[in-house]
Amino acid sequence: MELLMSILIGLIFAAAVYLILSKSLLRIIIGTAVLSHGVNLLVLTMGGLKKGRVPILGTEGSGMYNDPLPQALILTAIVISFGVTAFFLVLAYRAYQELDSESVSKTRGHEADDE
Repeated sequence: MELLMSILIGLIFAAAVYLILSKSLLRIIIGTAVLSHGVNLLVLTMGGLKKGRVPILGTEGSGMYNDPLPQALILTAIVISFGVTAFFLVLAYRAYQELDSESVSKTRGHEADDE
């Protein structure tokens, strides 16, 4: 299962890098969102896909249990990536209002737009 997840994570990272390297602001924003999803899957996979008990120790003794830390980190990362994506969308909308274009080359002050 970890091999399948690793291949999937690699494909997600490749798609995200492809989107981030484009000239369109909207594609860059979508690429960062996809990259954050890939990182979340990577953290979950590196945490281990185990079958165990709930991490409440006491009554049944110590046994194999699932580590809640990767899940807590992923929940935090989802909230942070949502905030960053919302900020990027507002920033791109404002840039589109000012420049009448969504191209990155217009934001750098270039006159020619290579689409």
